[in-house]
Amino acid sequence: MRKLSCAAVLFDLDGVLVDSRAAVERQWSIWARAHGLDPATVIHAAHGRPTIDTIRQLAPHLDSAAEAMIVEQREIADLEGVRAIPGAADLLARIPGGRWAVVTSGTRRLATTRLCAVGLPLPSTLVAAGDANGKPSPEPYLKAAAALRFEPGECVVIEDAPSGIRAGKAAGMRVIAVPTTYAVDELVQADVLIPRLSDLRLAVANTPGLQAIHLDLLVPGP
Repeated sequence: MRKLSCAAVLFDLDGVLVDSRAAVERQWSIWARAHGLDPATVIHAAHGRPTIDTIRQLAPHLDSAAEAMIVEQREIADLEGVRAIPGAADLLARIPGGRWAVVTSGTRRLATTRLCAVGLPLPSTLVAAGDANGKPSPEPYLKAAAALRFEPGECVVIEDAPSGIRAGKAAGMRVIAVPTTYAVDELVQADVLIPRLSDLRLAVANTPGLQAIHLDLLVPGP
């Protein structure tokens, strides 16, 4: 059993708190075929990154802002199969107020739509697309830490995508990865890899002058 102690937890959304993979891949496949692109290539590039960045990379000849709006509207409308990740509701319920945030590459509207659809609470701090430079830039995670009034080194990030892991590490934070979206060998930059979010155990301990959050990780090894 390994323990990480932190003051705040910064969650990616899709693939960490919300399972939206089927909807995401469905809509990106439709978009890819409409523009003569390989759906598998587009999907692999799209997870964990702002929609507009994916379009700029893979289809620079298109109006990226207009296309991003189309994809977003389709994703907002497509809630088939979208559900809370097992363990997400229990974990969020145990974290004291002001000690967690959501940092997503999706838009604010898409994030709140999915959180409400699966019955998870809306965070007091939400950093979404358009609020900062997109992952793998560290800016989204740094902005969330600042909003919670904690230093980067006091925060732990939970991610499922290589771009998000790079963002968290560049921000000076420890990163826990879950292989819900990408293969384990693509998540090796994380500090800790856990099979499922539900493997996390969290205890809140009071220490002089600080209420510290302890994440107890049930992972193999010493």
